[in-house]
Amino acid sequence: MAETGLAGTWQPTACILCECNCGILVETGGEAGRHMTRIRGDRAHPSSEGYTCNKALRLDHYQNGPDRILHPLRRRADGTFEEIDWDTAVREVAARLGAVRDTHGGESIFYYGGGGQGNHLGGAYASATLAALGSRYRSNALAQEKTGEMWVQGKMTGAGVRADFEHAEVAIFIGKNPWQSHGLPRARHTLRQISKDPARTLIVIDPRRSETAELADIHLAVRPGTDAWLLAAMVAVLVQENLLHREWLDEHATGVDDVIAHFTSLPVDRYARIAGIEEQQLREVVRLIAKASSVAVAEDLGIQMNVHSTLASYLEKLVWGLTGNFAKPGAQYAFASLVKLSGSALGGSGGGGSRGRVSPVAGARIIAGLVPCNVIAEEILTDHPKRYRAMIVESGNPAHSLADSVRMRAALESLDTLVVIDVAMTETARLADYVLPAPTQYEKWEATFFNFEFPRNYFHLRRPIFAAPEGPLPEPEIHARLVESLGAVSEMQLAPLREALARGRAAFTEAFFAFATSDPALAPFIPVALYRTLGPTLPDGAASAAALWGAAHLFAMQNPDSLRRAGFTGEGFEPGEHLFEAILGSPSGVVFSVDDYDDSWSRIRGARLNLAIPELLDELATLDAETAPGATGDFPFVLSAGERRAYTANTIFRDPAWRKEDAAGSLRISPQDASRLGLATGGRARVTTKRGSVEVPVEVSETMQAGHVSLPNGLGVDFPGLGARSLAGVPPNELTASEDRDKFAGTPWHKHVAARVEAA
Repeated sequence: MAETGLAGTWQPTACILCECNCGILVETGGEAGRHMTRIRGDRAHPSSEGYTCNKALRLDHYQNGPDRILHPLRRRADGTFEEIDWDTAVREVAARLGAVRDTHGGESIFYYGGGGQGNHLGGAYASATLAALGSRYRSNALAQEKTGEMWVQGKMTGAGVRADFEHAEVAIFIGKNPWQSHGLPRARHTLRQISKDPARTLIVIDPRRSETAELADIHLAVRPGTDAWLLAAMVAVLVQENLLHREWLDEHATGVDDVIAHFTSLPVDRYARIAGIEEQQLREVVRLIAKASSVAVAEDLGIQMNVHSTLASYLEKLVWGLTGNFAKPGAQYAFASLVKLSGSALGGSGGGGSRGRVSPVAGARIIAGLVPCNVIAEEILTDHPKRYRAMIVESGNPAHSLADSVRMRAALESLDTLVVIDVAMTETARLADYVLPAPTQYEKWEATFFNFEFPRNYFHLRRPIFAAPEGPLPEPEIHARLVESLGAVSEMQLAPLREALARGRAAFTEAFFAFATSDPALAPFIPVALYRTLGPTLPDGAASAAALWGAAHLFAMQNPDSLRRAGFTGEGFEPGEHLFEAILGSPSGVVFSVDDYDDSWSRIRGARLNLAIPELLDELATLDAETAPGATGDFPFVLSAGERRAYTANTIFRDPAWRKEDAAGSLRISPQDASRLGLATGGRARVTTKRGSVEVPVEVSETMQAGHVSLPNGLGVDFPGLGARSLAGVPPNELTASEDRDKFAGTPWHKHVAARVEAA
């Protein structure tokens, strides 16, 4: 329900700038009533409970961005675009992609995107288009960040695992600054609570003295790129000082002896020196962790986009696993998902031998169904017969957001066909053959599948707060039309569902499950079948939510106890039906799962932690053979390309006017380095890597270590200026290289780029 106040009507929705998707209330007004005039936190939201940060308050800059697309576009021979109607666009896109499929096979059609931070419903329907085309390979931003951790979790637990910071005695953040990047509900409030409580300890492992590190009781200022050495030393202290929770491990874990054997003789003193941490401080921190009643740990891009990233993810999990910090308050937990984000964290099945499924050209490991972003250009720029020849890009901008932008643009330009589905004329859209416009996230029914809370998990289906303009179509409609144009679903197949629906929802439910099980070949098209049959009957134009009906019923069958504890009861299909109706009828979100901490055991493979991952235990030998991965020679600095700051976010904010501070994106550098190079705050510096060179303003900062510099994320997109397109700030991926990536997951080393810095 909208909330009426003195100044007008506040409508519930959510922020779309990070995975937390905090609930917000928006007052609309301004020109034609199409502006967000005021924004505040929504206290009725089950997770954020009224919390929001400063970034959400600027969302009108997204809603009213300056390069909106309002009509389908087709590229002319001279490179310019012309407007076309939707029938022509759908017919031609289906024909072009169908021709690629018929000539080279559907596996040559690659899909990128399908979500962003808040628009996941479209991705649920994209699977039907890909099935109609026979497309097998896909990727998105998760493969730039999280797939190494996903692979480790798949090996250790077979389930997604998060941490309960709200109740933790010891909270540890590794390569993460939740003050700016969030990643947990009510992040700043929670950090302050931990910091002020003398009975609790906040530990931050980060090269930079971030805002979170400023609050911390202990800041381990690790040398850039040496997190794996530090974490290995921490595990070794647990083993060598006999700090393991052996009784708990005997009951709940496997592979413990294998782990112990690899750390018994590890040289803690040498590893601590490499990491730049005093050995005695390291040992005291580990003893504190071992004796704590509960420890919650979170890692983020600081290690996930760094050297030895997958190994570091594994070592981080050994710290909490060996100390028994799982399935209890204040520790790690396995959550219930209404909708899973991607495929198996173990990388799927078939092909690739012991590596599992791999990409067709580079042979890169596919994790959670995602091809590593850093090999996409390599998969295209080749004469290999299995190369990707066409791409669909949905709610993504790989020309800007992926490593090695120059090479990525060349790859996109070389494709037979590039189709972009998006709101704005992004860098990728300007390279496309066809651009299909979608409404903004505030002009359509939409949701996020980033629902990780415990013991009460929630789902938030957001209602439109503005009417969509004439022209754009919601992504479910685009995909339904493409599937129909490709001849994958016929009206004859849908007729029995329509007839059953006319007799009521109960009859439809029985008919639908008969439809879903009658022919396995129909399974990929279930979202479109629901959209075309159930969708038009949903209230207030909520047809896009039809796919959630199937998700609600599937969850009810798989998690009946969690759903019952959340208040959804009944016989047969009734609990799933009640859940779906609650999702539709709860504009601020609904709790769909209530769990006990012991439920985490039922969600992990074999109800035991598998602590031994042979590939990663063997990788420890690499650390023994290496010294610190510093930058030397022509590139003596380590550049973190993409630091989250107070006024940076994802690039759906294309107009730099949203930034109240540092609109040009300064290079942060230590006072020691600035003095040596003759740099001062407000001056200009030239940053050079093996890929390129840029000129940037300088901010001298005590938060930086000597030899370590950073540039912010979210800058360097162009936008319509006064008569021409303008560029604000540095696009970080003009400086990164696609070959600099993790050996296991292929994730990029954006936080460890060898660089040279000079006075401009």
